Amino acid sequence: MPSKSANIAKHGASLKLHRGATFGEVSNARPLTENRRIATLADNGTHHAIRYLNQSEAANSAPAKGRGGARNRADRQSIALTRAQEANLRAAERHSGAIGLPLTRMITIHWKAAGVPLESMAEATGAFVDKLTKWLGRRGTRTAWVWVHENAGGKCWHCHLLIYIPSGCVLGLPAAQKRWLRQITGRPYAAKTIRSAPIGGRIGLERTNPALHQINCEAALEYILKGGSRDKPQGLILGKRCSTSQNIGKKARAEGRGGSNRCSD
Repeated sequence: MPSKSANIAKHGASLKLHRGATFGEVSNARPLTENRRIATLADNGTHHAIRYLNQSEAANSAPAKGRGGARNRADRQSIALTRAQEANLRAAERHSGAIGLPLTRMITIHWKAAGVPLESMAEATGAFVDKLTKWLGRRGTRTAWVWVHENAGGKCWHCHLLIYIPSGCVLGLPAAQKRWLRQITGRPYAAKTIRSAPIGGRIGLERTNPALHQINCEAALEYILKGGSRDKPQGLILGKRCSTSQNIGKKARAEGRGGSNRCSD
């Protein structure tokens, strides 16, 4: 099987890591001007770029009831992704491309900086994704997404979201994201709370160079899966540690279809 480097060379591009990248993506293109306006997160630990880490088992899970069901209860605790969760996220990313909704953007939200307590992070992430999917729906587009929660390093608890956002919807996104955070938290937007950028560093890369985009997407996924390492767990999480939209979840994949944007485990 040809290497990833060989595959990129075949498509007229060289594989390299952006010097300014904060998500560990690989790219051969500089970010567009409209994306340079989005502030870079401070000391976010992503200078380590992509790490291919060992899988691990999660710790201390307790079933209960509440908003979002048992898997979303604040008294459900974990310190890392499980093997099953990691496999599900990988399969979901592959299925997003198969149904024509490849993950094109990475959004990181610093929920602690936004004033959201750890036990409320899952609810806040759910509210943000709900607002984002409805916003896209009003613009006539479906979407697919995966997210992972972490609680490590100087930024404490935060969310990494990979989502399909078509090029035509990007222009109004930064202002909308800040508005949603104000609505969710009830506070003024705090600088550097959110980081949003195209996967691969170029808007529309999934159309202009699908092979290169796929390599960048896999790299971004590997970065957010670093929480699957027993050697370097990504901190205590209360409630859901990860999720996918239903249209790329287990049931949709088993049936070979792509349906709802709503949450799936």
